[in-house]
Amino acid sequence: MSPKNHRPVVPRRSFIFAPGLKPEMYPKALASGADIVCVELEDGIAPKDKDAARHNAMALFAEPQADDGVERIVRINSLREAFGVSDVQAVLATDTPPPALMLPKVRTPDEIVWLDNLLTERGHDTRLHIIIETNAGLEAVHDIARASPRIDALFFGGVDMAAELRCQNAWGPLLYARSRVVHAAASIGVDAIDVPFLDLEDPEGMEREARLALDLGFSGKGSIHPKQIQILNGVFTPDQARVDHARRVIQAFEEADTGLVVIDGKLIEKPVLREMHRVLAIFERVSA
Repeated sequence: MSPKNHRPVVPRRSFIFAPGLKPEMYPKALASGADIVCVELEDGIAPKDKDAARHNAMALFAEPQADDGVERIVRINSLREAFGVSDVQAVLATDTPPPALMLPKVRTPDEIVWLDNLLTERGHDTRLHIIIETNAGLEAVHDIARASPRIDALFFGGVDMAAELRCQNAWGPLLYARSRVVHAAASIGVDAIDVPFLDLEDPEGMEREARLALDLGFSGKGSIHPKQIQILNGVFTPDQARVDHARRVIQAFEEADTGLVVIDGKLIEKPVLREMHRVLAIFERVSA
């Protein structure tokens, strides 16, 4: 359990989309090795196909889901659009809702509060994953993050964000925006997930960007193809040296019973314990 907010610590190193219009691809996505599989109802579905994709997605979750460690999510359409309202109505109408919903293009906390209230009234335990990909959403990201205890992760949507900010979709120009999302996620103790790397022919570039995201504080990164997942999982899985260090830090604080310790000549303060416990929890879940 997370020592800050008592949410379970789960690996969210990678995610991949499965098109709602093609339910036969859902099992393949679940077997891809990604920590999160997201059934897509938004950008990847043409307006004429929205109804069919929505029907398929709800039908998927009418079937019992395996306890295989893969987090299952449905990305609905924006709550500010008619398609998004229809998606919510379908979730409220079913007795077997998706375990979690991904909300795109969130601009204000009110959107989250509205959906939370509807889910609560219906008695659904559905969790929420929020994409920050608009200028308004970036401005309000801290208030958005605190809008509902259902929120488990903030996702950074770099493509739409770059368009809104009129900047290049590259690491440097988007560093400030990424940092705000990481800051907001850390302030409530949830994961921050980075945007997918779009060049399938540049695995080295993807790994380099994933390591930059890790260093900035992201917990994982999206993929657009299964062949990216192994690299992402490798980057965001704590290595043995980091795990050993986390164990030493935890043990030192347990033995010292104080607010700071010295390990290898370096002063370490107690707030670092949260991250050390998270590192161990992810390593143990992945190893299991």
